[in-house]
Amino acid sequence: MVDKQKCIGCGTCVAICPVGAISFDGNGKAQIDKKKCIHCGSCQASCPVGAIDLNK
Repeated sequence: MVDKQKCIGCGTCVAICPVGAISFDGNGKAQIDKKKCIHCGSCQASCPVGAIDLNK
């Protein structure tokens, strides 16, 4: 769901997620908790580098 090579750790997705399903891993990259994610698409739309794909 998150392409770790594209993710720049900007935090936009973390801030916009309405259910708090996104956090940072130990490398400062976004990670999505699949149990919390409601697939609203906010994170995917807000990512400036296109690192998030909810279709995967």
